[in-house]
Amino acid sequence: MGTITERKDKNGNTTYQVKIRIKGTPVQTATFDRKTDAKRWEQKTESEIRENRFFPKEKSILLSELIDKYIETILPRKTPKIFKLQKQQLMHWHAKYGNLNVSKITSALIAEERDRLAVGKTPRGIRTPATVNRYLGILRHMFTVAIKEWQICKENPVSNVSKLKETRGRTRYLSNDERTALLEACKKSKNQYLYIIVVLALSTGARKNEIMSLKWKNVHLDREVIILQETKNGEIRSIPLQGHGLELLKQIADKSNQNPNDYIFKSPSSEHPIDIRSAWETTLKNANILDFRFHDLRHTTASYLAMNGASLTDIAEILGHKTLHMVKRYAHLSEAHTKKVVSDMNNKIFESDSSDF
Repeated sequence: MGTITERKDKNGNTTYQVKIRIKGTPVQTATFDRKTDAKRWEQKTESEIRENRFFPKEKSILLSELIDKYIETILPRKTPKIFKLQKQQLMHWHAKYGNLNVSKITSALIAEERDRLAVGKTPRGIRTPATVNRYLGILRHMFTVAIKEWQICKENPVSNVSKLKETRGRTRYLSNDERTALLEACKKSKNQYLYIIVVLALSTGARKNEIMSLKWKNVHLDREVIILQETKNGEIRSIPLQGHGLELLKQIADKSNQNPNDYIFKSPSSEHPIDIRSAWETTLKNANILDFRFHDLRHTTASYLAMNGASLTDIAEILGHKTLHMVKRYAHLSEAHTKKVVSDMNNKIFESDSSDF
């Protein structure tokens, strides 16, 4: 309940002090020159407290303090790679608007910075729409946590800021001739592991970092599966291990001590995985393959899956995508599969109706 106390100072000036006491919340106080203002604040504040909409800290906390709290308490729960990337993105907002109170961070302010980010240059060139959207995404999540868990803010100013339209994404994949040429060139590489690394990339769709960071404890040859503990989205993922890639790993296993904590593709001069950058670039040149990156092996796997009848859901599960958004770029490659699905349906529902019009 709230109480209003009339007070007079030594000069005879009258003020009205409001105190609101509600069980489970700190006492809220405010002073006004007019009684009507005091009553209005009392009613509004008491209503907000009862409806869990009162956030007295919002006006006093700086955006920099909110970002620091998020980096300290939330980011450590993520993988080291994501931690580093999202901290960098948050520090951009820290430098830009860190000195402003959270209550002063508006959708308009964020939208202006979104547009500046979109045309700003980095060492790699202009930021892609996808990258700009990641800057918005981490800020949006921070405000969500501040509202739901910390109860520091009332509203999420990023919610009303539109994302930039992203391109469908690269779908470069190897033709049959290119695949044959690449694998032959890998066999001739001075790097003893390059061939099996490329085979694993093609046969599993795993990312380069996921393959290079494989340890023997991640590979279960008896179960024919790889268990990835650290992935891009931070979740544990199981990858089927089949065919030629499985046989090659078994051959390596027979020749090694298989210490569970050893990297499978360990550098002979250190405890870290080998560096295949130079060997990969040389192999591409020898195979005469242009405009192709290691990550395109992952696109190749997805494309081959689509062309062999896998559904978008299957591809998303194998590649470790949470949604179908990232795999829609391969939809046009699965036309034969979708035609067959529709054909089967039509044959079943109209098989008894063979009469002509």
